[in-house]
Amino acid sequence: VPLEGFSALQGISGSQRFQIHKAYGSPDHLPSAHTCFNQLDLPEYPHKQHLEERLLLAIHEANEGFGFG
Repeated sequence: VPLEGFSALQGISGSQRFQIHKAYGSPDHLPSAHTCFNQLDLPEYPHKQHLEERLLLAIHEANEGFGFG
């Protein structure tokens, strides 16, 4: 996130807001990020705790678990 906050995010073609999209597939999949579009794709997890576990795993695994496209 830029020093100025989320409102200052820049995308591939200028100012672009942060977005969260539904990722279709298994709830066992990790979230994926598209950094050039400021987009996070989240599978539909069965409960909040599962979401938190998968997000933390993706963050800690960095380049192995988080797909950057």
